[in-house]
Amino acid sequence: MDPELEAFIPLLPSVDLTDPVAAREALARAAMRPMPDTVGIEVEDRTVPAAPDVPVRIYRPARAQGAVVWLHGGGGVFGSLDTEHTQALRIAEGSGAVVISVGYRLAPENPFPAAFDDAYAVLAWTAAHAAELGVDPERIAVGGHSAGAALAAGLAMRAREEQGPPIRFQLLNQPMLDDRQQTWSQQTFTDTPWMSRDKIAAVWRHYLGSAPATPYAAPARATDLSGLPSAYIATAEFDPLRDEAIEYALRLLQAGVSVELHQWPGTFHGSQALPAEVSQRQLAELGTVLRRALAT
Repeated sequence: MDPELEAFIPLLPSVDLTDPVAAREALARAAMRPMPDTVGIEVEDRTVPAAPDVPVRIYRPARAQGAVVWLHGGGGVFGSLDTEHTQALRIAEGSGAVVISVGYRLAPENPFPAAFDDAYAVLAWTAAHAAELGVDPERIAVGGHSAGAALAAGLAMRAREEQGPPIRFQLLNQPMLDDRQQTWSQQTFTDTPWMSRDKIAAVWRHYLGSAPATPYAAPARATDLSGLPSAYIATAEFDPLRDEAIEYALRLLQAGVSVELHQWPGTFHGSQALPAEVSQRQLAELGTVLRRALAT
Protein backbone atom coordinates (compact mmCIF):
# COMPACT_ATOMS: atom_id res chain seq x y z
CA MET A 1 0.00 0.00 0.00
CA ASP A 2 1.13 3.55 -0.66
CA PRO A 3 2.83 4.62 2.63
CA GLU A 4 1.18 8.04 2.55
CA LEU A 5 -2.28 6.48 2.30
CA GLU A 6 -1.46 3.89 4.95
CA ALA A 7 -0.88 6.71 7.44
CA PHE A 8 -4.51 7.82 7.01
CA ILE A 9 -6.08 4.42 7.73
CA PRO A 10 -6.39 4.97 11.54
CA LEU A 11 -8.17 8.27 10.82
CA LEU A 12 -10.88 6.82 8.58
CA PRO A 13 -14.39 7.04 10.12
CA SER A 14 -15.99 3.89 11.44
CA VAL A 15 -19.17 3.25 9.47
CA ASP A 16 -21.78 0.87 10.88
CA LEU A 17 -24.15 0.03 8.04
CA THR A 18 -26.65 -1.62 10.37
CA ASP A 19 -27.53 2.00 11.24
CA PRO A 20 -27.50 4.00 7.98
CA VAL A 21 -28.47 7.27 9.68
CA ALA A 22 -25.52 7.05 12.05
CA ALA A 23 -23.28 6.12 9.11
CA ARG A 24 -24.32 9.29 7.29
CA GLU A 25 -23.61 11.40 10.35
CA ALA A 26 -20.17 9.82 10.81
CA LEU A 27 -19.28 10.47 7.19
CA ALA A 28 -20.53 14.05 7.35
CA ARG A 29 -18.37 14.73 10.41
CA ALA A 30 -15.34 13.16 8.76
CA ALA A 31 -15.87 15.25 5.63
CA MET A 32 -15.92 18.52 7.59
CA ARG A 33 -12.81 20.49 6.68
CA PRO A 34 -12.07 24.14 5.81
CA MET A 35 -14.12 25.24 2.80
CA PRO A 36 -11.97 25.26 -0.34
CA ASP A 37 -11.29 28.42 -2.29
CA THR A 38 -13.91 28.89 -5.00
CA VAL A 39 -12.23 31.80 -6.81
CA GLY A 40 -12.96 31.47 -10.53
CA ILE A 41 -15.84 29.03 -10.00
CA GLU A 42 -19.44 30.17 -9.61
CA VAL A 43 -21.27 27.85 -7.19
CA GLU A 44 -25.08 27.79 -7.07
CA ASP A 45 -27.61 25.55 -5.33
CA ARG A 46 -30.68 24.79 -7.45
CA THR A 47 -33.64 22.44 -7.49
CA VAL A 48 -34.45 20.35 -10.55
CA PRO A 49 -38.20 19.84 -11.03
CA ALA A 50 -39.03 16.13 -10.80
CA ALA A 51 -41.22 13.82 -8.71
CA PRO A 52 -39.93 14.64 -6.14
CA ASP A 53 -37.68 17.62 -6.94
CA VAL A 54 -33.93 16.95 -6.88
CA PRO A 55 -31.40 19.29 -5.22
CA VAL A 56 -28.27 20.01 -7.25
CA ARG A 57 -25.17 22.12 -6.75
CA ILE A 58 -23.81 23.68 -9.93
CA TYR A 59 -20.14 24.62 -10.35
CA ARG A 60 -19.53 26.97 -13.30
CA PRO A 61 -15.96 27.70 -14.39
CA ALA A 62 -15.39 30.60 -16.77
CA ARG A 63 -15.75 29.78 -20.48
CA ALA A 64 -16.99 26.24 -19.88
CA GLN A 65 -17.70 24.28 -23.06
CA GLY A 66 -19.29 21.15 -21.66
CA ALA A 67 -20.95 19.77 -18.54
CA VAL A 68 -20.90 16.64 -16.40
CA VAL A 69 -23.75 15.27 -14.32
CA TRP A 70 -21.77 14.23 -11.25
CA LEU A 71 -22.93 11.56 -8.76
CA HIS A 72 -21.36 11.16 -5.34
CA GLY A 73 -20.37 7.82 -3.81
CA GLY A 74 -21.54 6.21 -0.60
CA GLY A 75 -23.12 2.95 -1.73
CA GLY A 76 -26.40 4.73 -2.39
CA VAL A 77 -26.77 4.92 1.40
CA PHE A 78 -24.72 7.96 2.43
CA GLY A 79 -23.05 10.98 0.87
CA SER A 80 -24.47 14.39 0.00
CA LEU A 81 -23.87 17.62 -1.88
CA ASP A 82 -21.86 18.82 1.11
CA THR A 83 -19.64 15.75 1.50
CA GLU A 84 -18.93 15.85 -2.26
CA HIS A 85 -18.32 19.62 -2.36
CA THR A 86 -14.52 19.62 -2.37
CA GLN A 87 -14.23 16.84 -4.97
CA ALA A 88 -16.86 18.38 -7.26
CA LEU A 89 -15.09 21.73 -7.05
CA ARG A 90 -11.72 20.17 -7.90
CA ILE A 91 -13.24 18.38 -10.91
CA ALA A 92 -14.76 21.64 -12.15
CA GLU A 93 -11.38 23.36 -11.79
CA GLY A 94 -9.48 20.56 -13.50
CA SER A 95 -11.91 19.95 -16.34
CA GLY A 96 -13.15 23.44 -17.10
CA ALA A 97 -16.62 21.87 -17.36
CA VAL A 98 -19.82 22.82 -15.58
CA VAL A 99 -20.30 20.22 -12.84
CA ILE A 100 -23.90 19.48 -11.79
CA SER A 101 -23.56 17.59 -8.50
CA VAL A 102 -26.72 15.61 -7.72
CA GLY A 103 -28.26 15.25 -4.25
CA TYR A 104 -30.13 12.06 -5.07
CA ARG A 105 -32.35 10.18 -2.61
CA LEU A 106 -30.67 7.63 -0.36
CA ALA A 107 -31.47 4.06 0.64
CA PRO A 108 -32.78 2.26 2.60
CA GLU A 109 -35.50 4.87 2.98
CA ASN A 110 -35.57 5.28 -0.79
CA PRO A 111 -34.31 2.07 -2.46
CA PHE A 112 -33.67 1.60 -6.17
CA PRO A 113 -34.86 3.10 -8.50
CA ALA A 114 -35.21 6.33 -6.50
CA ALA A 115 -31.60 7.52 -6.87
CA PHE A 116 -31.51 6.38 -10.49
CA ASP A 117 -34.70 8.26 -11.36
CA ASP A 118 -33.35 11.39 -9.66
CA ALA A 119 -30.10 11.15 -11.63
CA TYR A 120 -31.91 10.68 -14.94
CA ALA A 121 -34.17 13.66 -14.22
CA VAL A 122 -31.07 15.81 -13.70
CA LEU A 123 -29.49 14.50 -16.90
CA ALA A 124 -32.62 15.38 -18.88
CA TRP A 125 -32.79 18.81 -17.19
CA THR A 126 -29.13 19.49 -17.99
CA ALA A 127 -29.65 18.73 -21.67
CA ALA A 128 -32.80 20.86 -21.81
CA HIS A 129 -31.09 23.79 -20.04
CA ALA A 130 -27.73 23.63 -21.81
CA ALA A 131 -28.13 27.16 -23.19
CA GLU A 132 -28.90 28.52 -19.71
CA LEU A 133 -25.86 26.69 -18.33
CA GLY A 134 -23.74 28.08 -21.15
CA VAL A 135 -22.67 24.71 -22.54
CA ASP A 136 -22.91 22.78 -25.79
CA PRO A 137 -25.75 20.21 -25.46
CA GLU A 138 -23.57 17.76 -27.45
CA ARG A 139 -20.84 17.96 -24.77
CA ILE A 140 -22.55 16.44 -21.73
CA ALA A 141 -20.89 13.68 -19.72
CA VAL A 142 -21.98 11.55 -16.77
CA GLY A 143 -19.67 10.49 -13.97
CA GLY A 144 -19.21 9.65 -10.34
CA HIS A 145 -17.46 7.71 -7.63
CA SER A 146 -18.36 4.16 -6.52
CA ALA A 147 -22.18 3.87 -6.39
CA GLY A 148 -22.31 7.20 -8.19
CA ALA A 149 -20.25 5.67 -10.99
CA ALA A 150 -22.75 2.79 -11.18
CA LEU A 151 -25.55 5.34 -11.51
CA ALA A 152 -23.61 7.06 -14.30
CA ALA A 153 -23.13 3.75 -16.16
CA GLY A 154 -26.84 3.02 -15.79
CA LEU A 155 -27.74 6.48 -17.13
CA ALA A 156 -25.66 5.80 -20.23
CA MET A 157 -27.61 2.59 -20.82
CA ARG A 158 -31.00 4.20 -20.29
CA ALA A 159 -30.19 7.15 -22.54
CA ARG A 160 -29.11 4.70 -25.27
CA GLU A 161 -32.23 2.55 -24.94
CA GLU A 162 -34.73 5.40 -24.70
CA GLN A 163 -33.01 7.69 -27.23
CA GLY A 164 -32.60 10.12 -24.36
CA PRO A 165 -30.16 13.00 -23.95
CA PRO A 166 -26.94 12.40 -25.92
CA ILE A 167 -24.06 11.53 -23.57
CA ARG A 168 -20.58 12.32 -24.81
CA PHE A 169 -18.59 10.43 -22.15
CA GLN A 170 -18.84 8.38 -18.97
CA LEU A 171 -16.30 8.89 -16.16
CA LEU A 172 -16.41 5.94 -13.75
CA ASN A 173 -14.17 6.17 -10.69
CA GLN A 174 -13.93 2.91 -8.69
CA PRO A 175 -17.41 1.87 -9.84
CA MET A 176 -19.68 -0.45 -7.84
CA LEU A 177 -21.14 -2.49 -10.70
CA ASP A 178 -22.02 -6.03 -9.60
CA ASP A 179 -24.19 -7.11 -6.68
CA ARG A 180 -23.11 -10.75 -7.08
CA GLN A 181 -19.64 -10.16 -5.55
CA GLN A 182 -18.10 -13.17 -7.29
CA THR A 183 -14.83 -11.70 -8.61
CA TRP A 184 -11.36 -12.58 -7.28
CA SER A 185 -10.95 -9.17 -5.64
CA GLN A 186 -14.37 -9.40 -3.95
CA GLN A 187 -13.51 -12.79 -2.51
CA THR A 188 -9.91 -11.90 -1.57
CA PHE A 189 -10.06 -8.33 -0.23
CA THR A 190 -12.42 -9.05 2.64
CA ASP A 191 -10.99 -6.63 5.18
CA THR A 192 -9.68 -3.67 3.21
CA PRO A 193 -9.68 -0.04 4.43
CA TRP A 194 -12.89 1.96 4.32
CA MET A 195 -14.98 -0.36 2.12
CA SER A 196 -14.76 -4.10 2.81
CA ARG A 197 -16.61 -6.98 1.15
CA ASP A 198 -19.15 -7.15 4.02
CA LYS A 199 -19.85 -3.42 3.84
CA ILE A 200 -20.40 -3.67 0.11
CA ALA A 201 -22.84 -6.54 0.66
CA ALA A 202 -24.69 -4.39 3.22
CA VAL A 203 -25.00 -1.37 0.93
CA TRP A 204 -26.32 -3.58 -1.89
CA ARG A 205 -29.02 -4.91 0.48
CA HIS A 206 -29.99 -1.37 1.46
CA TYR A 207 -29.84 -0.05 -2.10
CA LEU A 208 -31.84 -2.82 -3.77
CA GLY A 209 -34.35 -3.39 -1.00
CA SER A 210 -36.79 -6.03 -2.19
CA ALA A 211 -36.23 -5.30 -5.88
CA PRO A 212 -34.24 -7.67 -8.13
CA ALA A 213 -30.94 -6.36 -9.47
CA THR A 214 -31.38 -5.04 -13.01
CA PRO A 215 -28.66 -3.69 -15.32
CA TYR A 216 -29.70 -0.16 -14.40
CA ALA A 217 -28.94 -0.96 -10.74
CA ALA A 218 -25.97 -3.29 -11.33
CA PRO A 219 -24.54 -2.47 -14.78
CA ALA A 220 -22.32 -5.58 -14.83
CA ARG A 221 -25.53 -7.57 -15.37
CA ALA A 222 -26.12 -5.94 -18.77
CA THR A 223 -25.79 -8.31 -21.72
CA ASP A 224 -25.38 -5.65 -24.43
CA LEU A 225 -22.81 -2.88 -23.95
CA SER A 226 -22.64 -1.80 -27.58
CA GLY A 227 -23.39 1.77 -28.58
CA LEU A 228 -22.49 3.24 -25.19
CA PRO A 229 -20.42 6.43 -24.79
CA SER A 230 -16.64 6.29 -24.53
CA ALA A 231 -15.46 5.69 -20.97
CA TYR A 232 -12.68 6.30 -18.50
CA ILE A 233 -12.61 3.74 -15.68
CA ALA A 234 -10.29 4.05 -12.68
CA THR A 235 -9.69 1.27 -10.16
CA ALA A 236 -7.85 1.02 -6.84
CA GLU A 237 -5.48 -1.89 -6.31
CA PHE A 238 -6.77 -2.93 -2.87
CA ASP A 239 -10.48 -2.53 -3.55
CA PRO A 240 -13.02 -5.38 -3.54
CA LEU A 241 -14.65 -3.60 -6.52
CA ARG A 242 -11.47 -3.64 -8.59
CA ASP A 243 -12.01 -6.71 -10.77
CA GLU A 244 -15.65 -6.06 -11.66
CA ALA A 245 -14.58 -2.65 -13.00
CA ILE A 246 -11.71 -4.16 -14.99
CA GLU A 247 -14.02 -6.83 -16.42
CA TYR A 248 -16.59 -4.15 -17.32
CA ALA A 249 -13.90 -2.16 -19.13
CA LEU A 250 -12.90 -5.25 -21.12
CA ARG A 251 -16.51 -6.00 -22.01
CA LEU A 252 -17.00 -2.40 -23.20
CA LEU A 253 -13.91 -2.74 -25.40
CA GLN A 254 -15.19 -6.04 -26.80
CA ALA A 255 -18.49 -4.30 -27.59
CA GLY A 256 -16.67 -1.65 -29.61
CA VAL A 257 -16.69 1.11 -26.99
CA SER A 258 -13.51 3.17 -26.57
CA VAL A 259 -12.20 2.84 -22.99
CA GLU A 260 -9.27 4.19 -21.00
CA LEU A 261 -8.58 2.03 -17.92
CA HIS A 262 -6.32 3.29 -15.13
CA GLN A 263 -5.32 1.03 -12.25
CA TRP A 264 -3.93 3.07 -9.33
CA PRO A 265 -1.32 0.96 -7.51
CA GLY A 266 -1.12 0.99 -3.74
CA THR A 267 -4.55 2.61 -3.28
CA PHE A 268 -7.83 1.57 -1.66
CA HIS A 269 -11.49 2.39 -2.24
CA GLY A 270 -12.28 6.07 -1.72
CA SER A 271 -8.65 7.11 -1.41
CA GLN A 272 -9.18 9.96 -3.88
CA ALA A 273 -11.00 11.85 -1.10
CA LEU A 274 -8.02 11.97 1.29
CA PRO A 275 -5.63 14.94 1.68
CA ALA A 276 -2.68 12.98 0.27
CA GLU A 277 -0.52 13.58 -2.77
CA VAL A 278 -1.63 10.40 -4.54
CA SER A 279 -5.25 11.38 -3.84
CA GLN A 280 -4.72 14.76 -5.48
CA ARG A 281 -3.23 13.04 -8.51
CA GLN A 282 -6.32 10.83 -8.81
CA LEU A 283 -8.66 13.84 -8.72
CA ALA A 284 -6.45 15.79 -11.09
CA GLU A 285 -6.55 12.97 -13.62
CA LEU A 286 -10.36 12.86 -13.49
CA GLY A 287 -10.41 16.55 -14.39
CA THR A 288 -7.82 16.18 -17.15
CA VAL A 289 -9.62 13.22 -18.73
CA LEU A 290 -12.95 15.05 -18.67
CA ARG A 291 -11.42 18.19 -20.18
CA ARG A 292 -10.00 16.16 -23.06
CA ALA A 293 -13.22 14.20 -23.63
CA LEU A 294 -15.43 17.28 -23.78
CA ALA A 295 -13.03 19.31 -25.92
CA THR A 296 -12.66 16.84 -28.79
